[in-house]
Amino acid sequence: MSQRSSFWARHAALVFSIRTFSTAMLAFSIALWLGMPRPYWAMASVYITSNQLAGATSSKAAYRMLGTLIGATATIALIPNLVNAPELLSLAVALWVGLCLYLSLIDGTPRSYMFMLAGYTVALLGLPVLSMPEATFDIVSSRVQEIMLGIVCASIASTLVLPQSASAVIKVQVDAWLGEARRLGVDVLTGRGSNEERNDHRMRLAAAASEIDQLSWHLAYETSRSAGIARGLQRLRQHMLALIPLLASIEDQRVVLGARDLTKGNVDDISRRVARWLADGGEDEEKADGLRAALDEARPQLGANAAWIEIVIAGFVSRMRNLVDIVQDCRRLREAVAEGRDPEAVRLAFMPDAVGVAELHRDHGLALWTAAATTSSILVCCAFWIASGWTDGASAPIFAAVLGSLFAGVDNPLPAFRKLYPLFLAVIAVNGIYSFGLLPRATTLEMVIVMLLPTFVLFGWIAARPATARIGALLTIYTSVQLALDSSYSADFSSFANSSVALMVGVALTGIVSGIVRLFGAEWIASRLLRSNWTTLAAVAEGRGPQDGVAVASLMQHRLALLATRIAVVPAQARSDVANLRQMRTALNVIHLRKINVGQARPAIDAFLARLASVCRVHTEGRLSDELLIRLDNTIAATLQEPAGQGRDEALHSLAGIRVGLFPGAVPYQPHEPEQRSIAA
Repeated sequence: MSQRSSFWARHAALVFSIRTFSTAMLAFSIALWLGMPRPYWAMASVYITSNQLAGATSSKAAYRMLGTLIGATATIALIPNLVNAPELLSLAVALWVGLCLYLSLIDGTPRSYMFMLAGYTVALLGLPVLSMPEATFDIVSSRVQEIMLGIVCASIASTLVLPQSASAVIKVQVDAWLGEARRLGVDVLTGRGSNEERNDHRMRLAAAASEIDQLSWHLAYETSRSAGIARGLQRLRQHMLALIPLLASIEDQRVVLGARDLTKGNVDDISRRVARWLADGGEDEEKADGLRAALDEARPQLGANAAWIEIVIAGFVSRMRNLVDIVQDCRRLREAVAEGRDPEAVRLAFMPDAVGVAELHRDHGLALWTAAATTSSILVCCAFWIASGWTDGASAPIFAAVLGSLFAGVDNPLPAFRKLYPLFLAVIAVNGIYSFGLLPRATTLEMVIVMLLPTFVLFGWIAARPATARIGALLTIYTSVQLALDSSYSADFSSFANSSVALMVGVALTGIVSGIVRLFGAEWIASRLLRSNWTTLAAVAEGRGPQDGVAVASLMQHRLALLATRIAVVPAQARSDVANLRQMRTALNVIHLRKINVGQARPAIDAFLARLASVCRVHTEGRLSDELLIRLDNTIAATLQEPAGQGRDEALHSLAGIRVGLFPGAVPYQPHEPEQRSIAA
């Protein structure tokens, strides 16, 4: 890395803050030059839209434009028609915000910003114009123009002035992810570290993969070369999705075999060779070919009376071969992405079951309840405003709409809103110092910019740091809006005091109502995520759910990433199952089972899958029933009776994977005739 690149990397937050402040001042100056009535909206829009990554800024700009236009249209439709019925208008605005917030929470992609913005824009633009409804169209049009000016300035600046590409960040993160995955592979194959350490490692990998997925959305808004990178990442992501559950499966099978059985067929020696190859980076093609040959030779032939250990060894060897293939493919795809080559031309050893799109977890019940909490907060603030007859009380429901939307993803909002109080008191204090101490002394635009520079560069630097991003964003945005800079000095202490009190009332009422309505916390949300995995597994076993391995893996891995932030409240047994990906691995094995030609064993497999679905549909936690284990053993016995071949062996690997995953620590399978073991009624 050059000294120049190293400097920008070390001071990226400061560079971003200075660039954003310069852009905000440019937008503010243009708005003044054009004679826009509220030029500070252009300034605030720059801070709302800007992101350190060029692609993220462009995507946010596009969605902000669309969201603003949708919200402005709804404002023009609602305000003039309902202005004489304040109760009905309050209900309409609250329901609109709630509906848009629900759609935002369900979407789960960067596009969700458009829905959220369309919601609270109605409160932001509509409520302040109630005293002059006849001018609604003109005022809303002016606000839209000011906002669009800020969006355009932010988008151009992020593209032309020291742009930071999302693709460059993603490449670094992918390299780090693959390195961590190889280290986990070494730990699994050598037994290094504790179970808890390996479980934590898997959780971190799942969370990091989810973050890479989120960043990948922004590539479409960068250069045409980034579109090619996005295609390569799509193929690479499919291999990454397969790698985490594969390592968990290998670890479980290694535990089942134990130190004694690993020595059979030279399996332990080969696994250590694979570990050394991974530790060296998995780059030696010749060694990879040698490992494949050794693994193929070590795989035992399974007869009709094959012992459980033989079945597990066959699965263990097969999974290790998949590991070699996937790691080698990941390296090849990573090189293609880095060099901008067509990923379709890359020779791959491992092909996923299907080339599916990313599936995200969507909790409709939770989204609806969260949206209802924000709707209730707006209604309470509107009721307080109407009952009190407070002229400046409109600010309370506005802040309820904005803050309720921004903090919708927080598990327990009350502590978060408590922390907002000192933050907004700081905003009020800063604005008071500027409005009544500094700005009256400014006689030129240049003097105003110089006065604003230290505060906004500091706030922007806070916003650019991941640990304080939300705090910094609120500081920059609300300071811009509350300061209300205009073409001339027009500060009024009465208006300043009223708007400040309304801000604090809005924060307080939103926090109280959200805390009452959203009594659930991280533990309740975690339990819903755990239950969703069992429900998905049941649907897959029934053949009604997604039958695409990539889609199922991405869905369950997204849940794993969501659980990673709440793992402390997950019960110990469930925590182990989550980190070991038991439901995900079982679902992938079930999908594979459905696609294999197993001849006369198909009825037995289908009957077992039907029973598995019914059990998973009602299962919550703890050990699964022995009756299901007996059915599974009978299915293994029936499959062993089929003629030897690839289809039968793959089915046995999947059935063994289900047994190891769902019944860890169970007594070993004993060879027997199909249906020989009795099933309790």
